[in-house]
Amino acid sequence: MSARVGGSGANGSTSNDRTNYFQTVPKDALEKMLWAEADKLGWFISTVTDPVLAKEKQVVKNEKRQSNDNRPYGHVSTVISKNLYPKGHPYSWTVIGSLDDLQSATLQDVKDFYNTWYVPNNVTLVVAGDFEPAQAKEWVKKYFGEIKAGQDIPDIIKQAPVLTQSKKLYYEDNFARLPYLSMTWPGVPEYHPDSYALDILTDYLSNGQKAPLYQVLVKDKMVAGNVSLRSSSREIAGELSLSVMAFQGIDLDAVYEAIQEAMIQFEENGISEKDLNRIKAGAESSFYNRLSSVSGKSSQLAHYQIFAGDPGFIKEDINLLLEVSKEDIERVYQEYFENKHFVATSFVPMGQQELALKESQPAKISEENILGDVESFDVDQIVAYEKTPSSFDRSIEPPYGESPETPVPAVWEKKLNKGLKVFGIENNEVPLVSFNLIIEGGMLLDYPDKVGVANLVGQMLNKGTQNRTPAELEEAIKELGARIRFSSGRENLSVSVSCMAKNYTETLNLLEEMMFEPRWDQIEFDLAKENIKNSLEQQKASPNSISSNEFYKLIYGSDHIFSNNRSGNIESLASINLNDLKTYYEAFFSQEGAVLNFVGALDQETVVSSLEDLSEKWESKTIEVPEYVVASAPVKSKIYFYDLPNAKQSVIMIGYPCMDVNDPDFYSASVMNYILGGGGFASRLTQVLRQEKGFTYGIRSSFTGSEITGPFSLSTSVKTSNTLEALSLIQGILEDYPVTFSEEDLSVTKSFLIKKNARAFETSRAKLSMLNQISSYGWPYDFISKQEQIVRDITVEQIQALARKYVDPSKMIYLIVGDAATQMEGLSELGYGPAELISSSK
Repeated sequence: MSARVGGSGANGSTSNDRTNYFQTVPKDALEKMLWAEADKLGWFISTVTDPVLAKEKQVVKNEKRQSNDNRPYGHVSTVISKNLYPKGHPYSWTVIGSLDDLQSATLQDVKDFYNTWYVPNNVTLVVAGDFEPAQAKEWVKKYFGEIKAGQDIPDIIKQAPVLTQSKKLYYEDNFARLPYLSMTWPGVPEYHPDSYALDILTDYLSNGQKAPLYQVLVKDKMVAGNVSLRSSSREIAGELSLSVMAFQGIDLDAVYEAIQEAMIQFEENGISEKDLNRIKAGAESSFYNRLSSVSGKSSQLAHYQIFAGDPGFIKEDINLLLEVSKEDIERVYQEYFENKHFVATSFVPMGQQELALKESQPAKISEENILGDVESFDVDQIVAYEKTPSSFDRSIEPPYGESPETPVPAVWEKKLNKGLKVFGIENNEVPLVSFNLIIEGGMLLDYPDKVGVANLVGQMLNKGTQNRTPAELEEAIKELGARIRFSSGRENLSVSVSCMAKNYTETLNLLEEMMFEPRWDQIEFDLAKENIKNSLEQQKASPNSISSNEFYKLIYGSDHIFSNNRSGNIESLASINLNDLKTYYEAFFSQEGAVLNFVGALDQETVVSSLEDLSEKWESKTIEVPEYVVASAPVKSKIYFYDLPNAKQSVIMIGYPCMDVNDPDFYSASVMNYILGGGGFASRLTQVLRQEKGFTYGIRSSFTGSEITGPFSLSTSVKTSNTLEALSLIQGILEDYPVTFSEEDLSVTKSFLIKKNARAFETSRAKLSMLNQISSYGWPYDFISKQEQIVRDITVEQIQALARKYVDPSKMIYLIVGDAATQMEGLSELGYGPAELISSSK
């Protein structure tokens, strides 16, 4: 009951090649969406004035700070682009550009770019889903038909970069704690005949236990916990990118030597037919998964039209992949890798230049002054502009139709003889099955002095069985084009499985083997611990990781297990041995309380019958899950500061322990939060801090929880010098929200929250999420309908009462991660007393 409108044009802002607009709407809103998209294409640019541009510059600058400048290794892509491509090449700069580029852009620059590229003769429009084709064509003609074509768009010429020598560069990264090596070779454009063989080659070289790069770097030399090599093909050129996050203190020359050794192994041994077919099977499954939703179909149609010149390229695309031969693999290796020049970047922790590749030159990266000039603008300034003429009044919005009833999938349920509960949805659109097995416990069953055991159990269940080495198990799974992945969360241990329906029985047999015959391999255990240790070290300098870890300590209190990182800490990790994992498994790997949620192209009888054997083999033990007391909500707000010297942004998190998911107010409070901070561009927080002030790229608030109390939380990142003003604005918005929420706000809230459900259960992932909520929280099969009724019935007065109760800014925890030397002292102006310094990354 929904349609998806997709537009795509070359040379846009979301990639080096194109801008994409994709909107999913209920069937009754298709006309409105076409009206809006046509407005963007033909009439929008005249409304862009100097004040509007000035504000948007600040928004994009904050996007750059958040995505690049204020995170570990954020400048890697910039250094590669500058050095792989010649000056003036469209890919020689990143899409977002530099702060200087952003600042120097004029209004005329923006309009010239728009009028050149955002024109009908450079746009592909796709409408996919449940709609009437004849009516859709009428609307397209009405709203798009009078938009004038732009100048002729020349054919895009392929511009493959040519390196005459290898380049080595290094950068001492203020946010890095581990050395990081990247190597990039020139690749091929998208849909180039060699792109398919390169996709398979890069997968074979790096992905999995048998991959030459993994074998040498991870298993033999133990210089890193993982390695990635991928082929990235774009419209006019491509890249072959290898990246390695080395272990702490490892010289990147040792990593480079290990890479060379792995490449030599491939040159000597090549790829087997068996491995080639294994990779193809996985690629075929992924291909069909991408097409399992309306979103995937519409995106792929547009992509094929623009870059392959044929929206029906689908059959040829998959066939070209499946036709790749061993000879193709060996040929592209020789042509693109063997003895070829590359760009290598060494990003190392501050003060550890000696870890960079020998003969590396310093990379030129412009660093922003965090206390730079404060730029002012008045977005409310009235600037006269001439409207683009139209044959009808485009300010009149097409009406919405009646809100459709949300189509809730049919759910079946069965409890097996030994207690395993099974919930299922039959879905025959694509020949795939997906299911999750959820086992109660997870981190809740960790011992407080050995937090991290549950996480390691989840990892180790993926590492072989009694009769299969890790490499043999991985190969068996991939030969089926399947995925089986155990993991441990805060409240459960789970396994996620997906495969082709025809391979379900063989996949289930492998799952049973993994469940009941774990290998407990000492080498894999040591490697897993080393990986976790290095991840924990890196988190110490990542502003977003720090904010998340510290926030949950403050929310849950030091006595609650959830105040810990799921992976534990350096000290607890060091104390864990393999016997701890075996003890956890023997005590807590129980069928009691376990649930299996199934979605796919098999009927209930087949699924239930197939699971009887698994259930019979599985011991059912009584498990006592500890009940921890969540810290009380503060009666008065308090500010905490974590010092990250010279941070380009302050990461802000605000909240308090609130309620569990089955609290009578939980969903109603989420409805209340839509206009506050849950509604994207419709939210007050976004409207003020992004749209009016340009202080942030994004800000959101939410209520989260399970059967255990979860927090209300509000999070954003702002330029360092805007920290206090941003917090003052947030404080004011929260204070005013109960009295300013209006009937218009309510109308917007109801319209969105009901209409968004039109394709809520379209994909297998969405259906599994629905089953997870039903099975975890005891919700009825039609819970979505009951939630919609809450939305329909809620009043302005109820919203205002909920806001007064749940978003009082004077009773919250305020956490700021940033530069204490310049920002901490002034925070007392908020009226909550001086900020408390809780830690520092110095």
